[in-house]
Amino acid sequence: MKTLRIGVLGAGGIAAKLHLPEMATVPDAEVVVLAGRKASRLETLCRKFNVPRWTHAYDEVISDPDIDGVIIALPHPLHVRYGIAALEAGKHVHIQKPLSTSLDEAAAFVRAVENTNRTVLALPFVARPHVLEARARVERGDLGRVASAHARFSHGGPEVYYATIQNILGETPDDALWFFDAAQADVGALFDMGVYSIAHLCAVLGSVVDVACCCTTVAKPTTLEDTAAILMRFANGAIGTAETGWCDGARTYGFSIHGTTGKLVNPPLTGDLELYRPSSLVDEDAPLLKETIATRDWPDENSHQHWVRCIRDGVQPPIANARFARHVTEIMLRSLASAREGRTAAVESRIEAAG
Repeated sequence: MKTLRIGVLGAGGIAAKLHLPEMATVPDAEVVVLAGRKASRLETLCRKFNVPRWTHAYDEVISDPDIDGVIIALPHPLHVRYGIAALEAGKHVHIQKPLSTSLDEAAAFVRAVENTNRTVLALPFVARPHVLEARARVERGDLGRVASAHARFSHGGPEVYYATIQNILGETPDDALWFFDAAQADVGALFDMGVYSIAHLCAVLGSVVDVACCCTTVAKPTTLEDTAAILMRFANGAIGTAETGWCDGARTYGFSIHGTTGKLVNPPLTGDLELYRPSSLVDEDAPLLKETIATRDWPDENSHQHWVRCIRDGVQPPIANARFARHVTEIMLRSLASAREGRTAAVESRIEAAG
């Protein structure tokens, strides 16, 4: 089997913390070039992850005929531009979240993907065993009719995240974070962390048809939102709430799905899945029956292992694909419009239904 040769565009925090460590776990693929702006970071990351060469030229990586796939780990305004360029050069693409802050760009990316036979994985990657099992249980009707769902993904803020990155890179701490600069970042906590809340619920329940959102800035030095909550109506009739923020120092990552005959819970900060059923339908105080759900029937892959497997199989990822990323992007943009205008906002795109 030919070893896939991968180039990474971007030598910042997400390359250091996610892309390069995960690629190191893929046995039949290797990162052969890293592109970025800062020579010191490029040298550090190449040394840490055994990448043989680096360059400042993104286009050089994309045009290299020996490169099979490209990971786009650049600031989000550059995602679609370089993603489409890589597709046009015949490369498989792994693209960092968020896909875009523009619906037109997101739509253009989907068209580019559908005009090629290259495999594209779009983060956030939610095809994890507990999510796939929850999706299957909903589709099978194990919860009865799903009425509502909740997800919260939040942490202590970009400064906490970036302190970890600076430690990986061996850099002196720097308080001037681009995350807080509206001119550079464009969007705040909703796109940074809310994307995970939304993606988990969409992976389990399918398309969202409209949203109502409230955003606020509680504690961070920015004009962007650092806290947000979204009420989402799904095409299957269920109602979901997606919460996020940069003001949760104790971190919360988890979701729950509630139906007429049971509920599924992913306890925060775990990959576990628990099923609760009523022991009586006529006694409100009767104890709940709890079952820990086995998820071993699903592939336990990280996003890069999944991407390479899909490349080998000649398919698009069944969940973390371009249409899914476009739908999540539209939900976030409509949510910002809802918060700004004080109204419910319709979501036009659709993905494969669940349940």
